[in-house]
Amino acid sequence: MASALNRLAFEKPIYELEEKVAELEATANKTAQQQDELRRLRRDVSDLKKKIFANLDSWQTVEVARHPDRPMTTDYLSLVFDEFVELHGDKTFGDDQAIRTGFAKLGQYKVLFVGQQKGKTLKERNACHFGCAHPEGYRKAMSKMRLAAKYGLPVVCLIDTPGAYPGVGAEERGISLAIAESMFLMSQLPTPIICVVIGEGSSGGALGIGVGDKIAVLEHSYYAVIGPEGCAGILWKSGEFKKEAAKALKLTSRDLQKLGVIDDVIEEPVGGAHRDHHQMALRLKIYLLRALRELVGQPTDKLLAARYEKFRRMGVFLEQASGPSNGHSSAAK
Repeated sequence: MASALNRLAFEKPIYELEEKVAELEATANKTAQQQDELRRLRRDVSDLKKKIFANLDSWQTVEVARHPDRPMTTDYLSLVFDEFVELHGDKTFGDDQAIRTGFAKLGQYKVLFVGQQKGKTLKERNACHFGCAHPEGYRKAMSKMRLAAKYGLPVVCLIDTPGAYPGVGAEERGISLAIAESMFLMSQLPTPIICVVIGEGSSGGALGIGVGDKIAVLEHSYYAVIGPEGCAGILWKSGEFKKEAAKALKLTSRDLQKLGVIDDVIEEPVGGAHRDHHQMALRLKIYLLRALRELVGQPTDKLLAARYEKFRRMGVFLEQASGPSNGHSSAAK
């Protein structure tokens, strides 16, 4: 059970019921009536979790995606992959800990792994810049992805970032160029690429490792051009409108699937991934293996052509008719 500090406001009824369950479970020599009551309470907890998490609004989804107990990249490295050999540095400036790269084994497949890491403790978070990568992080990722192409290995990317690092040093070393180069490289990389948003997928920081043949998000993750607070600051000049911004951004898995921005949604355990790391890791592993079976072995020319068409066709927009305004608009894809 999460500590009181990590409990989200809308989860309060769940924790209250779980505390009643815990109290009854601790009772020695339970009567038949108490046994029946315990079974009923357990059913109520399960039903309440399903009801609450099936009806999360956009801002509540953001809160779940940012939950401190939510499994991160390093958790999945140990729970999903059979082996991992980390590769460091961009051969130019340094080793950005916000992006982890290396060779990994997943079932019968050898893959090149790229993942964004936020850190768990304050010390780790500072070292990882809270998941905000510098240019050297993306250059490290590109260097290792070129190795994947050289050795014919598929690439697996786990995305979890509030955005690229916004500091002066990152700008001086070319953060925008690094992200653009990474996206361009991934668009042409002659090997399968699978990208999964496991928490936050915000701004160019996420897109920098988000060009792939399969794009998936965990059920309660979010994927958007900017975080809700940043959007509110631009449109409403105040972060107080973050909930309105989250709704306007259409950032939930349901919205993303409707808009055709992603391919798949990976269902989370009842109550969210932060409640059951092992079950979430198993579901992610099953998805990755299924995607690898589908993509590995495809002819390179067909793989690249499908990837190109995928991103050319992505999204939905409104197109205004040319000439004098007639009050009509047409939807195009």
